[in-house]
Amino acid sequence: MDRIPTREGLYRRGVQVTSTECVLYRSKEESSKHLFIECVYAQRVWSICQRWLGTTLVQHNKIKNHFESFHCSQASVKQNQVWKGIWAAVVRCIWDQRNIILFKQGVVDVEEIFQMTQLKSWSWLKHRTRSFSYSFVDWISRHLYKEFEIIWNEWQRGMYKVQKQG
Repeated sequence: MDRIPTREGLYRRGVQVTSTECVLYRSKEESSKHLFIECVYAQRVWSICQRWLGTTLVQHNKIKNHFESFHCSQASVKQNQVWKGIWAAVVRCIWDQRNIILFKQGVVDVEEIFQMTQLKSWSWLKHRTRSFSYSFVDWISRHLYKEFEIIWNEWQRGMYKVQKQG
């Protein structure tokens, strides 16, 4: 993630930038860690996303650990692809909003970032995962963790086989 051209990253590479402050919050240096995890606005997006998913996740202070927290050991590989797709969509939508603010004089809109996350994750998964069968309305109105909970209960009763990851 340090390859992303954040203001701090560009400055570190010797590129002249007017400021290294976070475009969204304007109080800290804009590193990828700050932009996607530490920034108050990013934290709000993650919080809304957790409510939508119907779960609570540990807030890690490293991007790799944060990404790895979007893994459900009781779920199949395909189901974990959904979780990872949601994580990638959140990060992408935060980045897109940052660019709108920086290059088009936009304003921070946490709800818009979240809604775009729902749309982008649904679109990506619909076109990249054969077994993905949600309509957009179903996708945005579900607590996805509840579905994993059902799978977990079935697995405990021996009704569902989970593929082991190697």
